[in-house]
This record gives sequence, C-alpha cells and structure tokens, in this order.
Amino acid sequence: MSFSIAGKTAVVTGAANGVGLSVARHFVDAGANVMFADRDEERLKNELGQSEDAEGNAAYYAGDLREKLTIANLLSATLDRFDRVDILVNASRQMVAADPLNADDDAVEMLIEQNLITSLRVTQLFAKRMIKQAADSDPNAPAGSIINLSSIAARRTQPNLLAYSVSSAALDQLTRSMAIALAPHRIRVNAIALGSVMSASLKGALKEDEEMRGEIIESTPLARIASPSELADAAQFLASDGSSFVTGEILTVDGGRSLIDASDSPAH
Repeated sequence: MSFSIAGKTAVVTGAANGVGLSVARHFVDAGANVMFADRDEERLKNELGQSEDAEGNAAYYAGDLREKLTIANLLSATLDRFDRVDILVNASRQMVAADPLNADDDAVEMLIEQNLITSLRVTQLFAKRMIKQAADSDPNAPAGSIINLSSIAARRTQPNLLAYSVSSAALDQLTRSMAIALAPHRIRVNAIALGSVMSASLKGALKEDEEMRGEIIESTPLARIASPSELADAAQFLASDGSSFVTGEILTVDGGRSLIDASDSPAH
C-alpha cells in the first residue's frame, strides 16, 4: 500500500512555524496541494516566499481560526485555489504551564478554545465538504483524512500542565467521537500524541532553562528530542491511503517517553 499523497489537497492549520509548518512543507514536497493556514500573515509570507496569488501547489490563508467566519473563509479560499479538500491537519495549538492552585481562568479558557473548540469547528466544516465531495465519487474510495495534533500530556499527571493536559485529553476524545461519526462517510479521523519535539515553544523554553534539554533526554528512552520532520512523516502516514483502515487512533510519537514518564519530568 502506498503512502503517497501526491495530487491530494491538504489544509494545515498552525502552519506558520513549528510542527505545523514542518507538516505543511513535507506535504508540499510529497506532491500534495497545501493550504498553509495561520493567523501570523507575516510569517506565512516569509515562509512561502510568495503572495496569496502565486502559482504552484502551496498557498496560504491568514486569519484567526477562533472566529467562525475565518474558518468559512479558509474553506472558500481552499476551494477557490484547489477545488477540493482531502486532508485536514489541525496543528494549531498552544501550551501554557501554570500552578493549578492559582490557575489563571483566562489561560484555561484560552487553551480549551484554541486546542479543542477551534479544532472541532474546523473539523465540522471541512468534514461537511468532504462528505459533499464523496457523494460524487466512488462509493468504495476513501473520502478524507482528518488529523489532530495532540500530546502525551493527555495521559500524564503533571499538575503544572493542568489546562494543556485537559485540552489534550478532550481532543483525544473528540478524535474518537468524530471517527465514529464520520466513518459512514468514509472519512477517517486520527490524532498524533506528541512527546518532546523541537517546536518554537520548546526552543524558547530551552533558552530560558539550559538544564531542561538534559532532563528531557533523560526522560526519553530514545534519548533525544524529536525533529518536527519526524512528526510530518507520521502525519503523511495517517493522511495517505496506506492507513486506510486506521481511524479513531491516537498515534503516540514520543520516543518511548510515556512508557516511563514521571510526574516531575519537564513540561515539554
């Protein structure tokens, strides 16, 4: 079975930096048509090196996906550019560490809104488009693949990651529930539970805490931090027909960390 996604159209949110950017670039290199979506228009322009009207298999849409109108406009922009959508990667996420006994309510609400509610709304709208496309296609052919970026924090008990853990656990359950709801329409829904990945946020954390790198490596059986490209490979597997009988799964990519992780290990 091939892991090819050539010719398919993918939308990747959170695509201006970090894991989202790596996934979007990887998909472009693999021959997919890719819409890079993020609220940071300047970063998108710098990364793509082109305008919204440039030709090729990569384009971008800038806007705040917490707004329903922005999600609708993203779908319209994708259809105007590529005519269809086959793959959705919800990679827009945030992480905030806080004392659970003195948690900032605004921070908790922010992570639930960003990591869960936004992914739900984007999934709902794009799934409806995939269902519409499927009505005119081979009734036995795959109709779409939706991938959520989650975290092993969903299964870890780290008090200082209260909001992030709760939003990640909820996203995992959203993945399973949507997988059942969309299975009759031949749309698969899976998630990737990330361990320590050299994302923009982790780079920043390592600059502030030089000892954290060693602590993370010590907590990871494979003894290193993953590169974003390794997550992109996992995303391509779930996006491709090579995983055509995989749905509702939370694929853990953490170097074995969750097998031995202790509650006092680093947050990232």
